[in-house]
Amino acid sequence: MEDTKIKASIDGLNRIMEHELSGVVKYTHYSLMVFGPNRIPIVSWLKKNAEESLSHAQRAGEFVTLLGGHPSLKIGPLLESQQHDIDDILCESLNHEKAALVAYYDLLKIVKDHSVPLEDYARELIVDEELHLDSVNKMLRNPGDTAAFKE
Repeated sequence: MEDTKIKASIDGLNRIMEHELSGVVKYTHYSLMVFGPNRIPIVSWLKKNAEESLSHAQRAGEFVTLLGGHPSLKIGPLLESQQHDIDDILCESLNHEKAALVAYYDLLKIVKDHSVPLEDYARELIVDEELHLDSVNKMLRNPGDTAAFKE
């Protein structure tokens, strides 16, 4: 892979790492802010998302070092609405996952036809993020609604 592609790949991977690390913080925070009768399964789901975000960040960092780069110590934006109703938390999660999806698609554009391992990685995480978006979308729907949730 040429030097400009390597640098662009490292930059894209570091953006992914920063974003995923912000997901660890967000999902951990959300898991602490859920109250009510459905708390246990929702908290469990949020904690699983925090663990998944950490795993995604670690994988991105491994690729950064594989390419000879330095993993970022930054963390992505930690904006929140200060609303802790479950629908608000799910909407924030939906927005976070949409941003992650964009970052993985951006990486795919950079590495396509230049690095099979990075291309496979980007595609795999795009699938993961698309499926996660679908799960959140379904959680935001009212029982019986078949139409996708619209913000």
